[in-house]
Amino acid sequence: MPRSAATGGRRAASQSRHLVLRASTRQPPAPAPIAAKVPEVAVLFWIIKVLTTGMGETMSDFLGQKSIPAAGLIGIVGLAVALRLQLRTREYRAPVYWFAVMMVAVFGTMAADGIHVGAGLSYAVTTPFFAVVVAAIFFLWHRSEGTLSIHSITTRRREVYYWAAVLATFALGTAAGDLTALSLNLGFFDSAVLFALIISVPALAWWRFRLNPIVAFWAAYIVTRPLGASFADWFGKSHARTGLGLGDGTVSGLALLGFVALVAYVAITRCDIQRPAVACPSRRDGRHLDAAIPQPRPAES
Repeated sequence: MPRSAATGGRRAASQSRHLVLRASTRQPPAPAPIAAKVPEVAVLFWIIKVLTTGMGETMSDFLGQKSIPAAGLIGIVGLAVALRLQLRTREYRAPVYWFAVMMVAVFGTMAADGIHVGAGLSYAVTTPFFAVVVAAIFFLWHRSEGTLSIHSITTRRREVYYWAAVLATFALGTAAGDLTALSLNLGFFDSAVLFALIISVPALAWWRFRLNPIVAFWAAYIVTRPLGASFADWFGKSHARTGLGLGDGTVSGLALLGFVALVAYVAITRCDIQRPAVACPSRRDGRHLDAAIPQPRPAES
């Protein structure tokens, strides 16, 4: 064999070994998320959610009574800080997530009330307006991602869609609750009873009639806002406004104490962390569970 050919062969072999060595030492790609950045939907989830809706209602009203500019500043800055913290975390953390929900509740109330008062629009107008906004977000989200399942919130884009939907549902719930209590003259307690009956419909349909769990979840999620806000207003507002007259500040403080206690509990016990899930095939009747079957949680080291 000519020397030049042998030299070329050794050089090629050396380069090949060098490439293999570089490939073997290269850092592996970052692992994909194995769980959603939202909590598992269980009893505590709904309790804390309803609590935040009531707290957001009374806290927004309390701050607005003290100073509208200060209330607006707290709402905007608080929302920005809370969502920034939530989006920057790499996994679900109860205090960060629920702080974001709390600030969305406060800001969503301010947004709905601001449009009603500032633009002089009736709740009969703002309620369907926010309903259209919610529907548009769901449409764009589903067209982009193919699902609205909270088990799929494992990417930044899906998380942004999720929080946009949450914010819009809070504004819709605020307008709907005030529509029934004030514009339709039902009062706060009767409105709370009405929304308690409404929220039982998707729950019953999911439990007994196999309603798609994603549809059931979002239907119930939207109604939690006027449900919690109506109860909070009933406790806080004056007798002249069909309330018990405890005051928005008192109700906000009590709700905040309960909120902190429950969030601390789930943060310590970690009982609300979603297990990794897999997508389920469509049923014969055409309904789709979409990542609703949890998988065993890996053993902790």
